[in-house]
Amino acid sequence: MNITGSDKLNKIGGYAFDEVNKIVAKLKSEGVTPIDFGVGDPTAETPEFVRDAVKIALDSYSKAGYPSYIGQKEYRQAVSRWMNRRFGIGIDGETEICSTLGSKEAVFHFPQAFINEGDIVILPNPGYPPMKTGTIFAGGIPYFVSLKEESDFLLDYQSIPEDIIKKAKIIWINYPNSPTGACATKEYYEGLINWAHKHNIIIAADEGCYIDTYFDKKPISILEIAKEGIITFYSLSKRNNMTGYRVGWVAGDQRIIEKFKKLKTNIDSGTPDFIQTSAISALNDEAHAKQMRDEYKEKRDIMLETFKQIGWTNCKSEATFYLWLKTPNGINSVEFAKQLLDKDIAIVVTPGAWISDVDKDGFNPGKNFVRFALVPPLKQVKEASERIKKFYK
Repeated sequence: MNITGSDKLNKIGGYAFDEVNKIVAKLKSEGVTPIDFGVGDPTAETPEFVRDAVKIALDSYSKAGYPSYIGQKEYRQAVSRWMNRRFGIGIDGETEICSTLGSKEAVFHFPQAFINEGDIVILPNPGYPPMKTGTIFAGGIPYFVSLKEESDFLLDYQSIPEDIIKKAKIIWINYPNSPTGACATKEYYEGLINWAHKHNIIIAADEGCYIDTYFDKKPISILEIAKEGIITFYSLSKRNNMTGYRVGWVAGDQRIIEKFKKLKTNIDSGTPDFIQTSAISALNDEAHAKQMRDEYKEKRDIMLETFKQIGWTNCKSEATFYLWLKTPNGINSVEFAKQLLDKDIAIVVTPGAWISDVDKDGFNPGKNFVRFALVPPLKQVKEASERIKKFYK
């Protein structure tokens, strides 16, 4: 019997972070303990108060059936209150918010609500892989706009050709940005919104995974500027070390949220009620978010000082727990990552080329960058610093 994958599935490669996991497994099989800055999965525990909320909720919902497709009213109200406290904006929990299973599934599925075969979706490059794969599975055509150092890694929407704009239905942005750590300004958002409204293009802003992981200036939400034509994507995965809980939400223009809800009810059966209860407890607490910011800042400062001492190019890091390091001497990112995997250093990073695509000009913006995810424990970060200094001095 011949088993053949679909054309859509065959269009996409392996998930880049799965490749990182394979490298880590290989090192371990050889008796080497690597320090893993590869996959952006926090190693710190989910806070105890969140775990306690789950335990209590499990009994409260012992006889519960399927949860709400769009999220408990209490959860959506907690999201609305948090967004008001954090950004000073009013979001209607009934009409402008919908729960999600984290942000990955929401990002992947969203284009199916608006994209017809052959429509164009504008994507940041590098970008979160489900933006691209979700576009392909919806029958859309990805158009990559490379994020460049000389433009502070802001997506240059003004460079997009008119023939692309005419066919575009969605433009994805991601600030605070993974992997560059860049943040968008109010002025940037104002310009982008005016441009998108002029061309009738939906703005899909994947902003909520890292918006509470910042080091100096608090990042803003695009919803502080406008709601019309905008949907934002949020997750508690990184804010509260809840990657395994799969809980988040979308918020924005009521008309877009309405279409998303219709799509979602045909895909999954909702976020479990006991998980939503734990998410409410997380949203009601700011102390843990600050604790995580402080921990990531300490790790960031250690690594930036290490890079400086050995003469590597200084990289900016306004937010997120990523460092987007330019490779020394122009070496290819994959080759540099292999250097770091030498048994005498054994540090795992993600080559920028793996999480970037070749744009219309034949340029891969990740070719000479690697991504460090600051997720190892502080002790391991300090050890990594010493290994790097010893190996490269």
